[in-house]
Amino acid sequence: MSDVSNLGPKNVLIVGVGGQGVIMVSKVLAQLCQNHGYEVKQSEVHGMAKRGGAVFSHVRFGPKVWSPTIPEGEADILVALEWAEGLRWINYLKPETGTFIADCQRIVPPFACRNRFRGAEASYAPQTPEEIIEQVHAGYAIDATTMAGNLGNDKAANTVLLGALSTGLEFPVEDWLEVIAESVPPNSIEINKQAFLEGRDWALAGEKRVDETANGLHVAHTEIHHPQVDTVVEITEDWCKGCDICVKMCPERCLRLNDKLIAELALPDLCTGCHMCEWLCPDFAITVTNTPVPAPDMEPAR
Repeated sequence: MSDVSNLGPKNVLIVGVGGQGVIMVSKVLAQLCQNHGYEVKQSEVHGMAKRGGAVFSHVRFGPKVWSPTIPEGEADILVALEWAEGLRWINYLKPETGTFIADCQRIVPPFACRNRFRGAEASYAPQTPEEIIEQVHAGYAIDATTMAGNLGNDKAANTVLLGALSTGLEFPVEDWLEVIAESVPPNSIEINKQAFLEGRDWALAGEKRVDETANGLHVAHTEIHHPQVDTVVEITEDWCKGCDICVKMCPERCLRLNDKLIAELALPDLCTGCHMCEWLCPDFAITVTNTPVPAPDMEPAR
């Protein structure tokens, strides 16, 4: 646990992509600090207006705070709601004493697409959680999205990370829960409380932890077989809002909205597994997985 002293403000940097709840996390922290009598400065950038753009928020609090932004190398805690965004900002963390907290969730942006051929490799941060956690003073790579999903609402992943964050700041648990209850919809207070406590308990188990678990969400999936690659398109029906973006942007025109206005793969033979629908879905409802098929053994010469 670390405290706030007259040596300077406490610096917490929260990063992610649009739609994940970065601003909610920063506002909960800022309100909590104000409730405890600290001066708080908050600076945030929303990125693109639509979901998927980069979002970050600087929160600085202490007896006196002059600047709203955290200098590079001065963040006491870095909280990342998306894995690659955490790596992009890791140089802002204090090298000797900083704490890195990140969801293992990976949201690959559309511009990472190298080509549209089935099985094409996306350009994404190659570092594993184990490699990153070894480089920091204290670090947690937590599968917050799955943890929240197992509680019944994957959107509470940001509250799971708030629970992990709480272990590095000297505020009473009941004060965290009070501010969270004021910041979330009334019908989600209980699940956010559970998410906070699970994230906190998980982080209290050690200064360096890596947790990567399988996502058990119910999804509708379609398998496409190809001589070189097998493609599985999974659509989480409960997440799909029928926005039609995937249908309009699919290069092969193989998606459509069904009679319930839910996206479905209508022409699987045309799908190239390009990931474009997955990357552009604002609700992260589509997952495309390409698995290489081993080449058949050559027949012996006669």
